[in-house]
Amino acid sequence: MDCKTQGMQLQELLGLALPPVAIAFRAAAPAGIARIDAPAPAGCGYWRLATEGKVFYTEAADHYTCPVGAHTHGVDLPPEVAKELNGLVQTMVQMQYIKMEEIPSIPRRQGPFGVALYAPLARAPFEPDVVLVRGTVKQLMLLAEAAQAAGAAGAGPALGRPTCAVLPEAIESGRTAARFGCVGNRVYTGAGDEEAYFAIPGAQLAAVEEKLAIVVRANHELEKFHRARASARPA
Repeated sequence: MDCKTQGMQLQELLGLALPPVAIAFRAAAPAGIARIDAPAPAGCGYWRLATEGKVFYTEAADHYTCPVGAHTHGVDLPPEVAKELNGLVQTMVQMQYIKMEEIPSIPRRQGPFGVALYAPLARAPFEPDVVLVRGTVKQLMLLAEAAQAAGAAGAGPALGRPTCAVLPEAIESGRTAARFGCVGNRVYTGAGDEEAYFAIPGAQLAAVEEKLAIVVRANHELEKFHRARASARPA
């Protein structure tokens, strides 16, 4: 199944307001894909641009504006940016937002960073390393059930911060991952209070979508059953 079909099917089955985003990491940009015009204030801001229909790539320097995102993406930071990251971490620790011992456990993409490719899945001219879905709790529930049925569900908990860590978690584990969305992500992407994220490794996408079609149909029938059962209960 090609990316166009997968993207359209995924959006239709779940009734997503925004298209799933295809993301891939390559040594160099493929021909025909342009570099982003200007760096976003955070790495997750590129997700928003992809949901708007843009197809583009970023280089390492385009991630320096977000030291935490650069870390999770596997971008090697120049000394001045590394110093900024350390300062940001120290501030978070002082605010008791994060503990210093948590830092080493934050997922980080392995391997050298060349470029990152972004596109709506249905328009992606490349095979994604990971597909990112932003949706409501119910929509992500269906995805989680499909991932479990496909044997692709990750074992880790759905966390809040940093949201961008969902990408390396899915890529490095080869299994799905979820994030509730941290406050920074919500500011930079416009994600609503009711929305969260689900990441599917590209290699698992076909299997998850196959099970998703079954899960959606089953949930539709089960909802009718449970509503009928609930309405039949005596007052």
